[in-house]
Amino acid sequence: FCPSMEDSLTRPSSPAGLSCYMAVSQLLGLTVIAMTGAWMGQYRGGIAWESALQFNVHPLCMVIGMVFLQGDALLVYRVFRNETKRSVKILHGLLHAFALVIALVGVIAVFDYHRKKGFADMYSLHSWCGIAAFSLYFIQWLMGFSFFLFPGASFSLRSRYKPQHVFFGVFLLVLSIATCLLGIKELLLFSIQATYSSFVPEGILANVLGLLLIGFGLVIGYILTRDEWKRPPLAEELALSMDFKTLTKGESPSSSQ
Repeated sequence: FCPSMEDSLTRPSSPAGLSCYMAVSQLLGLTVIAMTGAWMGQYRGGIAWESALQFNVHPLCMVIGMVFLQGDALLVYRVFRNETKRSVKILHGLLHAFALVIALVGVIAVFDYHRKKGFADMYSLHSWCGIAAFSLYFIQWLMGFSFFLFPGASFSLRSRYKPQHVFFGVFLLVLSIATCLLGIKELLLFSIQATYSSFVPEGILANVLGLLLIGFGLVIGYILTRDEWKRPPLAEELALSMDFKTLTKGESPSSSQ
C-alpha cells in the first residue's frame, strides 16, 4: 500500500450518529446567536458601544463566547479524530481563548454601561453567577495551558489533573447556560415586566431563546457523554505515551522485555 491508502485504512472513521448530532448542535448554536442578535436589534434598539445601546453588546458577546464557542471547544476531540493530538489541543485552547476574549468584551461593556448610567454592580444572582463563570473559565484555561500545552508538566501530573479538567469543562458550560437563563429573566423583568404576562412577542422570543440554550447544552452534553464517540488515540500516540510513561519512571523505553 502507498502511505495515503494505509493511513485511510488504519485511521478510525466518524462513528454512526455523531455527524448528525454535531450538525444539530451547530444549528442550535447558530440559531441561539441569531435570536440573541434579533432580540437586541428588533426589541432593544440595536447594538453600539458609545451610546445607551452599549448594554446590548453584553448578552450577544456572552452567548457567542461563553456558550457557543465554549461548547464548540469541548467538541473538538470528538470532531477531529484523525489529526495529531497536539493539533487538536492547540485548536481546543485557541477556541477557548477566543471565547474568553469575546466574553471579556461583554463583561467590559456591561460594567462600563453601569458606570456611565450610575447603576449598581454585582448585586443580582445573575451577576454573581456570571462573574464566577468568567473567572473560573479563565482559571480553567490557564490550568489547561499549563498542564497540557506548556512543555514541562509530567505525565503523572497531567493524568491526575485530566479528570478535574474534563469535569470543570462541562460544569462551566452548564454554569454559563444557567447564567444566561438568569440574565434573560432579569432583562425581561427590567424591560417588559408590565406586559410580560400578556405573551408579548419579545417575551415569547426570549423564552424560546432560553429553551434553545437548554437544547444546545443538552446536545453538547449528550455528545460528550457517549463513550463510543470519544476520540481514539492514534497508533503513534499510544507508542509515544508508553515511551513517555517509561521515561518518567526512570527506565529506558527498550529496557522492558
